[in-house]
Amino acid sequence: MRVKRIKKNLRHYHQLPIHIEEHRDVHWSREETASIQTVLQAERFIEQVGFADCFADSRKPGPSLYVAVCGRRDAVIPRNVQKDPEMSQTWALKDSVLRRGKVYYGKLSRGRAMFVAPRMIPFFKSLFGMRKREETKQLSTSACRMLRVLRKEWEMGTAELRAASGLSDRSTFTRALDELQGAMIVIPSDVIYEPKFTYLWGLAEERFPKEIASNVERSTALREVARCFLSGAGLTIPGELARVTGLSRPEAGLGNRALVKEGYAVMISPGTYRLSNLKAE
Repeated sequence: MRVKRIKKNLRHYHQLPIHIEEHRDVHWSREETASIQTVLQAERFIEQVGFADCFADSRKPGPSLYVAVCGRRDAVIPRNVQKDPEMSQTWALKDSVLRRGKVYYGKLSRGRAMFVAPRMIPFFKSLFGMRKREETKQLSTSACRMLRVLRKEWEMGTAELRAASGLSDRSTFTRALDELQGAMIVIPSDVIYEPKFTYLWGLAEERFPKEIASNVERSTALREVARCFLSGAGLTIPGELARVTGLSRPEAGLGNRALVKEGYAVMISPGTYRLSNLKAE
């Protein structure tokens, strides 16, 4: 089933008009001359696109740091990633970006590791986050235990956090950690390789206090996330925005139709939207 789904997505992807592909090449740094080499370039890239996957290749839609490092639209992650220099560079840049703390990084919807520019954090928080008074109702017991520890200590390594929260089962600990990341409550704040590999975990509100505290209506957030994606994509096909962001298709449609209403986009056919100032082929 997974192979069939990937092939179906690739058929949609290759049906994009050439001028749309070229638009994406420019805006998503899929050109060799614009490939990402330094952490400053990576941060500028994330700020430009608004949000980006970290390790996705050309088989998945949307902007990706890995593809931008490769500087080509057909970049595919090889099976032996340990020996791939472009994957190694992407990994090193990811570490530097999260350590500097200029942009948001964490596992968001569907467990995908993503970068989010500070200007987009309030909109993603509106869509995927939760209010503090809702945490005990919506979070699992394990996630609440972990969160209490982090709110007391503010930053802890993986092993220390696991021991302090009393989550001895590795899978339970991982699910709780992913749950808190998905709700935009906890983020990795640093990565350490010596004496052993580990992440340091902290609270998103500590690193991005203003952005996390912002209150944005859900309809506004849907529109602005759709705008952010469409500005770089040029044209979006059915289901593409939902796959990139983790939104449901109906909500992705609401965001795109809001752009049509204000004249920012035009609907070509059901589920297909194009920037209004981008000429048709």
